[in-house]
Amino acid sequence: MAYDQIGGTAAGLAARLDAELREAHPLTVLRAAHDQFGSDLALVSSFGAESAVLLHLASQVSTSIPVLFLDTGMLFGQTLDYRKTLAAKLGLTDVRDLRPAYADLATQDPQSDLWRTSVDACCNIRKVLPLDRALGGFDAWITGRKRFHGGDRLSLPVVEAADGKVKFNPLANWGKAELDAYVAEHQLPAHPLVAQGYASIGCWPCTQPSEDGRSGRWAGQEKTECGIHVARAPGVAPNVGGDI
Repeated sequence: MAYDQIGGTAAGLAARLDAELREAHPLTVLRAAHDQFGSDLALVSSFGAESAVLLHLASQVSTSIPVLFLDTGMLFGQTLDYRKTLAAKLGLTDVRDLRPAYADLATQDPQSDLWRTSVDACCNIRKVLPLDRALGGFDAWITGRKRFHGGDRLSLPVVEAADGKVKFNPLANWGKAELDAYVAEHQLPAHPLVAQGYASIGCWPCTQPSEDGRSGRWAGQEKTECGIHVARAPGVAPNVGGDI
């Protein structure tokens, strides 16, 4: 792994990088991530309401950074169209569509209605497991999380260690004003559903229009994260059963 070359651990390297980058511009964070990990670095994107900013920034570093897109089978058609349009506009050359394993769907969600009875289980087979399998080939990854989203993200570091990997959150320090200014400066296309009142966009059964942040995601439930950013207990390995 990349961090072994300097004789450290993921946690040790993440702590050092966070100390160096916690006040840095997102582009500086991305360049540092790419310099450190090169081909062992991936970016995870939902191609949602705020995704254009991070993807545009990453394209300034390298258009060949692997972009992992969780195509859950429950996304809005507008999201699938936006993924193609935005990737083409930014010249991204390695966007990988991650889909749930057929075996998982057949045994756990044969009627595609698991979300009605267990949103956590639905997210697990459609997001968590596919991403775990894909990230097995990388030492570090980039997310688009931001502190202003609230909840568990309020104390989000710029660099952290998670499940033995280094995780970069370049936009942690930015608020909506910075995001909007960046979009305007670079004339980035908006997700089509933003104009219809969607501030955060996930799967259609669990997403509602909302005026701010992520309040429209899993509305009326205690759930605030799909699971891909939930820390596991030490020693608990990712569940990587099934095929992509």
